[in-house]
Amino acid sequence: MPELPDVVVYLEALTRHIVGRRLERIALHSPFVLRTVTPPIGAIQGEIVRGVRRIGKRIVLEFDRELFLVVHLMIAGRLRWREPGKKPGMGPKLILASFAFEGGTLFFTEASSKKRASLQLLAGEAALRAVDPGGIEPLTATLEQFHDALTRESHTLKRALTDPHLFSGIGNAYSDEILHAARLSPLKLTRSLTDEEFGRLYEATRTTLTGWTARLRDEAGDGFPEKVTAFHPEMAVHGRFKLPCPVCGRAVQRIVYASNECNYCASCQTAGRLLADRSLSRLLRDDWPASIDDL
Repeated sequence: MPELPDVVVYLEALTRHIVGRRLERIALHSPFVLRTVTPPIGAIQGEIVRGVRRIGKRIVLEFDRELFLVVHLMIAGRLRWREPGKKPGMGPKLILASFAFEGGTLFFTEASSKKRASLQLLAGEAALRAVDPGGIEPLTATLEQFHDALTRESHTLKRALTDPHLFSGIGNAYSDEILHAARLSPLKLTRSLTDEEFGRLYEATRTTLTGWTARLRDEAGDGFPEKVTAFHPEMAVHGRFKLPCPVCGRAVQRIVYASNECNYCASCQTAGRLLADRSLSRLLRDDWPASIDDL
């Protein structure tokens, strides 16, 4: 799922390509993509995009009369820009909606059969606030605000960082990277952190998100981001199960849960202890290795 760094780079590209331009034509290619009825989607056709903003992992296009088109990419949703005369470059079944402007067309796509990505057309700031989960902005929050959000309830660090009601824009990928940079176990409880560990986590959150935003911005350049993914070879642990940790060289480990997984370095984050997951460790029971050396 595109997270804060990806969405910020999307917003910057959208600002360059469509802000100040008239939305000439809207085409909905999927009957499931539009999740609102009032106001009708035709209300913004012919209108000028006045600005863009981010709400968590959602992208908001602003129009006159306080009309807001909210794009929720979910896991497999992506935005693609094509100049006039250029083919979409993707199968028609992947296209959820298209937005034609004078200088090109913005395609909203989803590479999944589950159709989770969505559009909402909302009227008024109050309606827009209603879709905001309310998490604090990790890059502008003070250490005190960060501490208060993290300790509001007793959760694991992994769960807390990815809770949109606590933190805005952090998901599975960058929480793995943040926790590795902070040298903290993903299963450590939020209320058990020392002041020094809080400081490490706060700084790791800021440096990880700003660093990856800068990296993705450089990759996009003046164009439109085309390869938005949760997996980058330059990442330290996310998506790198069994590959060497860039800090210590030991193999990256994982916890599998539901349809997701958490990647971590046992040597750097858990003092060598292997964390039990909900599938393989239950199967192996007493044979589950206690430490990375037992592997």
